[in-house]
Amino acid sequence: MPHRLSLDPRPALAHASPVTLQQLEYFLASVRHGSFSAAAQALWIAQPSLSEQIKRLETELGVPLFIRTNRRLVLTEAGRLFAPRAEQALAATRAAAESVRQVRELVGGTAVLGTFSSARHLVVTDLIEQFRVRHPQIRVRIVGLNSSEVADEVRSGELEAGLVALPVDDRGLTVGPVVWSAAVVHLSVAPPTAGPIDVRTLAARPLILPEARWGAADPTRRQLVDRFQRAGLTLAPEIEVESPQSALELAARGVADTVLTLPLARALGAVPGLHATPLDPPLAENFAFVTRRDAVLSPATLALTRLATELLAALR
Repeated sequence: MPHRLSLDPRPALAHASPVTLQQLEYFLASVRHGSFSAAAQALWIAQPSLSEQIKRLETELGVPLFIRTNRRLVLTEAGRLFAPRAEQALAATRAAAESVRQVRELVGGTAVLGTFSSARHLVVTDLIEQFRVRHPQIRVRIVGLNSSEVADEVRSGELEAGLVALPVDDRGLTVGPVVWSAAVVHLSVAPPTAGPIDVRTLAARPLILPEARWGAADPTRRQLVDRFQRAGLTLAPEIEVESPQSALELAARGVADTVLTLPLARALGAVPGLHATPLDPPLAENFAFVTRRDAVLSPATLALTRLATELLAALR
């Protein structure tokens, strides 16, 4: 079968490699210095290496960029058009690298973290203050939600990481180790019992429970529901409110009892007449960080989670 002759005068580019940043750098150095030898000397490389890369660049573009003379390199029309765009490409690359450097070295960027809703009473203020002292050039964005919602936001990519009360729906998430545990207690104006309160005694008490919007999806409520069900009982709070603060205030007025973590009750200023009694068996809220599966945290958010872990450890 006879071979067809191509009438296209341009060189065949099927096997040419793409334009590289190194080639752009070598090209612009040659423009500035007027010769391959001077450009190679300025870049501390061998002239043949530079000349070869320029030749490959011209092959890839399909046009000569220089007129080679004995005295000085002269740009072709294509070279004159190409030079400012090559400068723009290198400048954009340097700007991109600089933005990454700022994030890597914690001199720029934003730390983003979701937290369980009551974290603002326990750790958020200290966390932001101390993080800004350590990293004053990093912006901070902390979103307080129910732990179930934090998990959803991390899963969707709206948040980089979240500090949540366990258990949560961990589909698509990596759940880290427990970084803090807080004892859950029964709070009432009634005189304290002789010992911890078991589930049947708790079921006989009128209860106010927070996180009304989330109900059984709330991690602490889920633990209580499970405990009641295993005892053949149904958890049926007489009052549901959104805020732990409201639950505590109502309990302090004797409207009904509530169940909260002891550190949160203390942080909210539990009144002296409100008695805290542990549960039998003990019940604790366990907290951990969640991230999207296989995700790599930005240095800023990683630093924020590490500081949060330090502050939670101090709460113990």
